Amino acid sequence: MSTQTDLKPKSFWQRPEGVTGMIFMAALVLGGGFLLYTAMPTLLLLAQNTLYLALMLGVLGAIVYMVLDPKMRNLVWYMYKSVMRWVTGLFVQIDPIGILKSYVDDLKDNLRKMNKQISQLRGQMHKLQEIIVNNKKEIQSNLSMASKAKATNKQSVMILKSRKAGRLKESNVRLEDLYRKMEVLYRVLSKMYENSQVLMEDIQDQVMVKEQERKIIHTSHSAMKSAMSVISGDPDKRAMFDMAMESITEDVANKVGEMERFMEMSSSFMDSVDLQNGIFEEEGLRMLEKWEKEGVSLLLGEEKDNLLLQANSEEDVLDLDAPIQEPIREGRRNQYDNLFE
Repeated sequence: MSTQTDLKPKSFWQRPEGVTGMIFMAALVLGGGFLLYTAMPTLLLLAQNTLYLALMLGVLGAIVYMVLDPKMRNLVWYMYKSVMRWVTGLFVQIDPIGILKSYVDDLKDNLRKMNKQISQLRGQMHKLQEIIVNNKKEIQSNLSMASKAKATNKQSVMILKSRKAGRLKESNVRLEDLYRKMEVLYRVLSKMYENSQVLMEDIQDQVMVKEQERKIIHTSHSAMKSAMSVISGDPDKRAMFDMAMESITEDVANKVGEMERFMEMSSSFMDSVDLQNGIFEEEGLRMLEKWEKEGVSLLLGEEKDNLLLQANSEEDVLDLDAPIQEPIREGRRNQYDNLFE
């Protein structure tokens, strides 16, 4: 599985609190505009008084100062984002640690389903192999009988057996093509199962380590310290840590989504196959072929192309009786460690 070196944190407006911020800002602009419009006659009347005029100019000057001064502007922006995050957190789970914990539960459930799906697919492939082998035997038998019928001048029997052998050959061409597609599914599901186990263990490691680290950082870098860091132009360690965790949750969300979509597609494909009658729906094949032509897989990385080559290679024979390979973690670096360096 490819390491995560190109993960980019979401901007404020791309996060859930950003939506809240947009709504709140729109309400402020509309509400402020309405209040200014309705209060304009009163303000004009007050402006005729020198004292009130001075106060209004002072307020206007403070607003202009906040807009023009970078430190003050950053402080106001930081406070606005903090408030929007707090408000959003009342209704939506935005804590990255909590989100990652829920993804671990999703992955455990998906791995159980995927393991069952792989077993069912292996059973179908064994049956399909048996059908293909039996067809080949019957082809040879029919060709042998056609040859004997030709030798004894039994024209009708020769035609009948030859046609039957031809139909079986055509059937085997379709069944062998189906088997190759099943082999793609099997290899991909097996590799996704292996990589998803690694992903789940990496998330569990990150949650275990970073949950305590996050508590320490949030305790040592209070909201006031973070605000002072923003004013002085220093990086906000709390925000940087949370952004790294949010990048992980975004990457995991995409990978879990890909895993579930492929499982759904492979399940639909297998449900459309009727081995007893040797038929299958073309739509299932088209869905799989579309996936094969799509870009790089998040879960498989560069391994996707290798799996497709192996499935279509005459030399690389798949051993259906071999157990699913378990991931080796000894000495392996956690794929998300680079985000905290």
